[in-house]
Amino acid sequence: MDDHLDADAAIRKLATACGVSPTWTDHTGQTRHVAADDLTRILAASGVACANAAEIAESRRAIARHGIGRALPPMIVASVGEPLLIPADDIEPRHGRVIFEDGDEHAIALHEHADGFVRADALHRPGYHRLRIGDAETTLAIAPARCFTAADAAGGAPVWGLTAQLYALRTMGDGGIGGDAGVESLCRSAALAGADALALSPTHALFAADPNHFSPYSPSTRLFRNPVYADLPALFGPARVADAIARTGIADEMAQLEALPLVDWPRACAARLKLMDALFNDMQETDARTGAALWRSFLRFCEDGGAELRDHARFEALHAHYFGADRMKWDWRSWAPEHRDPRSNAVERFASENAHDVQLHMFMQWVADASQASAQAAAKRAGMRIGLIGDLAVGMNAGGSHGWSRPHDLLVGLNIGAPPDPLAPRGQNWGLTTFSPRALRETGFAPFLATLRAMFRHSGGVRIDHVMGLARLWLVPEGEDASHGAYVAYPFNDMLKLVCLESQRHRAIVVGEDLGTVPHGFRERLEQAGVYGMRVMQFERERDFFRKPEWYAHATAAMTSTHDIPTVAGWWAGRDIDVREELDQFGPGQSHADEARARADDRARMWNAFAEADAGQGETPDSASASRAVDAAAEFLARTSAQFALIPVEDVIGAVEQPNLPGTTIEHPNWRRRYAHDARRILDTDDARRRLASFARVRPRHI
Repeated sequence: MDDHLDADAAIRKLATACGVSPTWTDHTGQTRHVAADDLTRILAASGVACANAAEIAESRRAIARHGIGRALPPMIVASVGEPLLIPADDIEPRHGRVIFEDGDEHAIALHEHADGFVRADALHRPGYHRLRIGDAETTLAIAPARCFTAADAAGGAPVWGLTAQLYALRTMGDGGIGGDAGVESLCRSAALAGADALALSPTHALFAADPNHFSPYSPSTRLFRNPVYADLPALFGPARVADAIARTGIADEMAQLEALPLVDWPRACAARLKLMDALFNDMQETDARTGAALWRSFLRFCEDGGAELRDHARFEALHAHYFGADRMKWDWRSWAPEHRDPRSNAVERFASENAHDVQLHMFMQWVADASQASAQAAAKRAGMRIGLIGDLAVGMNAGGSHGWSRPHDLLVGLNIGAPPDPLAPRGQNWGLTTFSPRALRETGFAPFLATLRAMFRHSGGVRIDHVMGLARLWLVPEGEDASHGAYVAYPFNDMLKLVCLESQRHRAIVVGEDLGTVPHGFRERLEQAGVYGMRVMQFERERDFFRKPEWYAHATAAMTSTHDIPTVAGWWAGRDIDVREELDQFGPGQSHADEARARADDRARMWNAFAEADAGQGETPDSASASRAVDAAAEFLARTSAQFALIPVEDVIGAVEQPNLPGTTIEHPNWRRRYAHDARRILDTDDARRRLASFARVRPRHI
């Protein structure tokens, strides 16, 4: 390091070398500088020594040495037909062997290259192969050019589907919370209407001991599933489940919960967990003794789940132990030191002394996995060419299962968010952590691949929330507001190629939520890779008009709305404006009257777009006539040139309230609203049939 550099300049140079950007561009195009203290905290949380000049100098030297003359990395990622670049310049001998997945072997020559790399000729077989050079070996991940797409699934035919909030689906006997039984019913009726996909809200594992923590986008881990969604009668039979309900005495409680308009998460989860405990005890007393097929299936699942399943179950048992005794010990970092290490003798003793609780959580994951597999199979049997599309949250709670069991995978101490902008002058801090870029490289992307595989396991597709996180994330030190963050770079090219490889191996599509600030050229890379970016009708506009349906990019997923914005009916009626006034969410100088006038102008502009596309006729409906606007929006969506179209159930049924209102927690019933009708009949109303008929009638001619 140059001794003349002052401390701020030194930390900025180190940050740049580590992929932490010391500057960023705001919404006006102005360059902003990250404070040196914030860079220091972000680097320290990333595992980079930078407390003083000596540490900064040593960290920079280590980075300069990184990749030169070192052992082979655990994984090298490339595309089919792309030369391999191997980050080491002292490899001997200058040849190696590739062992393909099927056992075939192929000699490969190594050539000199620049910047500390050697080059090998391209491979043309996608998959995970092995490269052996002398005594050294690494994995070669050779990716196809693009993901599996909706066009692949449908033979080039136009494709559309629905989106639904899983917890909101109603079925008889559901105990007040939706689940896979409702998914199967909705898939059958949606497939009859011509839908090929059903995209669902996230199903990640939350915290069984704390059902008040119910946001589906704040998981404990993304490797496992929330068991409360499982269809228990489908697995155990209605009679056996009914008997367990009777024995636990929860029948009246479940009936009361089922009648509520909102999910009561604490009560509904408590009842569901009691029921699963009763079923587990019953299995231990009967199926285990007789060696029944269900018990054998459970044991196989536990064996296949290995250390990851065991650790998650132990975390859940420990979390219940600590949080149940002291509400201040919700985060594992507040537990006794001997229980913070999943490999400690103390954790081993706890697991042995609480074997029933640990095994119960493994049982619940088995139930959840079997139920999800059944739901996807039912969707395909109903005729859907894609089936279920899962939702991958952008991160996870640092105090959860993944953070406890594998903290080195994550940037514990940093939270994901967004930089300041006009809507959030202090930025956004989402309270979630994510993977460490360095850990991804050093582990051969093991945690990222495990997450992708968990998502693709029983689905026909995945929606990646905040897909820009494959390239960069705005990360904020814990305890600070988002204005103290900075952009941290991720190995985008490698991660995107791995998405393509896993997508093709599972024959599952990928949708990327690319709303908000997007890096230059990012959407073009998504399109090349076959990842569908999202085009939401309310956002597809220029200053004075909404875009025509033929202007929607072909390789995208078009939709009328999302869970975080007003429904079509709510937007048309101005319900979101009313709610923001009630919750005092207007910014300085904003008023309800001003917002309402602007919305009236936007209604006219949107109706004009509908009319020009032959999707709406007559005068612009006023705010009290939202039903006509919802009809027109559905037909407009069907006419877009996007290859894939998704319409939320909320817009099919003309719901006014949106599932989630960003910027609120308890002030608004986020993630609690239930659909008014049973999942079997939700698409049977005249309004729903009329709107879905637009897709059957119009969409095949406009793709």
